[in-house]
Amino acid sequence: MARDIEDETTINGFDGLVNYLAGGSKTPDKWRIGTEHEKFPFFVEGNRPVPYEGKKSIRALLEGMQAMLGWEPILDEGKIIGLLEPTGAGAISLEPGGQFELSGAPLKTIHQTCREVNAHLAQVKEIAAPLGIGFLGLGGSPKWKLDETPQMPKSRYHIMTEYMPKVGRHGLDMMYRTCTIQVNLDFSSETDMRRKMQVSMKLQSIATALFATSPFTEEKPNGFMSWRSEIWRDTDNRRSGVLPFVFNENFGFADYAAWALDVPMYFIVRDGHYHDCTNITFRQFMDGALKGKIDDYRANMGDWVNHLSTLFPEVRLKRFLEMRGADGGPWRRICALPAFWVGLLYDEEALEDAFAMTKDWGFEEVLDMRNHVPVKGLKTPFRNATILELARQALDISRKGLANRKKLNAEGDDETRFLDPLFEVVLSGKCDSERLLSKFHSVWGGSVDPVFLEYAY
Repeated sequence: MARDIEDETTINGFDGLVNYLAGGSKTPDKWRIGTEHEKFPFFVEGNRPVPYEGKKSIRALLEGMQAMLGWEPILDEGKIIGLLEPTGAGAISLEPGGQFELSGAPLKTIHQTCREVNAHLAQVKEIAAPLGIGFLGLGGSPKWKLDETPQMPKSRYHIMTEYMPKVGRHGLDMMYRTCTIQVNLDFSSETDMRRKMQVSMKLQSIATALFATSPFTEEKPNGFMSWRSEIWRDTDNRRSGVLPFVFNENFGFADYAAWALDVPMYFIVRDGHYHDCTNITFRQFMDGALKGKIDDYRANMGDWVNHLSTLFPEVRLKRFLEMRGADGGPWRRICALPAFWVGLLYDEEALEDAFAMTKDWGFEEVLDMRNHVPVKGLKTPFRNATILELARQALDISRKGLANRKKLNAEGDDETRFLDPLFEVVLSGKCDSERLLSKFHSVWGGSVDPVFLEYAY
């Protein structure tokens, strides 16, 4: 997320919270694709982490990008922590450990997404190269210890850093040592949201297995195909994971809002300053829990929007749906992730097929699949099959959905070609983590340093 907002609009009770979510509904002609991807900055000399301050730093990167693009700086207590495109359509932001994130503009096609990604990577490399900085596309930091990883001067991250060890073992690893690719997609109604949420919640482990790229931690194999996915199993289980109520036949906006109300908060923002609210839920906040503690203690719509951004289920509902299961990865995967989900969810025939494929999948077995996928990846069992077989089926559906969309580029190519990297995975039966581990144990001679060449942008 690029920045937290301040919106003093009064909340009209529980219905106001539900109506905010429902207000995201759009007719299909207005559906868009918003892709986010994170990457680890590193000094090419020595593969070292990049600090926030200094002549060669994260701050210098942001200032260089600002001068190049003319985007509006996002400030936190006077320090630049991101950039916002003048129309608000896209943004560059920082994750807690300096991970550089592009929050892409809402676009109509994957072709446009790929052009956006190409332009961003060319721009950021132009600024980074003279500083001796490169960017690594993996799901987990392969080399640096937690205390070697820099911390960004972002107020919400200070609050989270204090809070995370109280609610899980791996919250700080999640914050400082992981990267992801996500796609944000629209819905037309509560019914459409329900189908998309249910299908994507059930299939999220397939994306985890297909995109697994985090087998190393602190220069050694960590025992996982997706260490990033394992981290999320014990980060803060009150606000993350597979949500059982999504599986209900009548699941709707009110169910998600009711769940969100009882999740502890992180903060509220008043006059640009952050106030720690980790000791109360949003429901308690609405009931006046901060009365007498801050001047403006009443909950407003900006607080609700910010709170929704601090919830981390496998699929997150805001005024759109966020697919959250994939590791970060190399360039081709950035375009493959939105292609996978757009093909499944943005064509009616494909969505019907995906819904039929997953209709009788129960919460417990989906949860079991999700709990095993970090270790077993494509070999994760599900009923009488494995995720590898499920991935083949899902990819065939996605390809049909993309073909049905008939979104062509100037050369007459449709969007199906963006699935090629994923079909390569299922044809070989091996994800990137397996290939990386094979090289670590052979041609890399037990070193992770070559990954900074092979998986650099």
